[in-house]
Amino acid sequence: MRNQGWDVRDVDGLPTAWIASFECGNGGRTLGVNSEMDALPDIGHACGHNLIGVAGVAIACAVRAAMEQMSIPGKVVLLGTPAEEGGLGKLRMLEKGLYEGMDACVMVHPAPGPIHSVSLSGSLAAVVYEVTYKGHPQNALDAAVLAYNAIAVLRQQTKPTHRIHGVFGGKWTGNIIPDNAALTWVIRAPTIAEARESGIRVRACFEAAATATGCKVTIGDPQEVYELRQNSALGEELRDVVRKRYGDIDYEWGISSASTDFVNLPSLHPGYSIPTIPDGGNHTLGFTDAAKTKVTHDATMVVSKALAAVGTRVLVDEEFAQKVKDAFEEDKKRRGT
Repeated sequence: MRNQGWDVRDVDGLPTAWIASFECGNGGRTLGVNSEMDALPDIGHACGHNLIGVAGVAIACAVRAAMEQMSIPGKVVLLGTPAEEGGLGKLRMLEKGLYEGMDACVMVHPAPGPIHSVSLSGSLAAVVYEVTYKGHPQNALDAAVLAYNAIAVLRQQTKPTHRIHGVFGGKWTGNIIPDNAALTWVIRAPTIAEARESGIRVRACFEAAATATGCKVTIGDPQEVYELRQNSALGEELRDVVRKRYGDIDYEWGISSASTDFVNLPSLHPGYSIPTIPDGGNHTLGFTDAAKTKVTHDATMVVSKALAAVGTRVLVDEEFAQKVKDAFEEDKKRRGT
């Protein structure tokens, strides 16, 4: 992108993050775009980060082309964001002030479904705990297993809209009494307040298992991700753009069971559909295979063009840009932030 006239720079403390920006004229508004730099262990691009990456580049380049051709003053900023799958890369970049000054920020995410359909659903808030048990001569793995089973029983007492899931860490052989064991747990809920509330009950399971086995437990400070709440003005504009091109499509403003680190911004993060095999949803090898086809790439370019049109309107239309800002501020009031 440097060779194409973009100002590209690295991000201190985040070696796989980068920022590319382009300005046209004087003044104007700023549009942000995300390109995720990530993949899943062992199964690669099973969440379509390869598509998200190229989509961000396509959106930013299309907006730049419109700015140059129509002499639109403003700035487009493309962020290469690392570690969405557990590393909270965008939150780290937000903390560094790298989203400051943006009037809107956009990105896309693939999911299974018919071509040319778009979802405007939000996503769940999440609280993540890293837990370590230590014990000698106690069996630290017993504590971890006991905590796991306690949380499994707790699940039946949580709301249907909540998700609680965890994994074990560490490598041991079967003829050793482990003196340490690790767990990672994720608690998801429609709001961060609900996720925190469920997190308190999960934390009690960690502590109870330590007491029962005589092990010492270390519970790290929870990492928090707010729920994604799509900006209504941006979402309605995207809906209109896609409908004009592809006809009436059923749009849902509901909430998915996933979570994202793309939060706390006047943002639009639509899902778009790609064809997959049956049961080949996100985070499966079937999705990995689907994410590398030409059909899928073409579908990605279609939704990228639509988002570029939405982003360009933010730059050229003062009244629309104000609607986007007002929608963001109103949503903050409803959420209490």
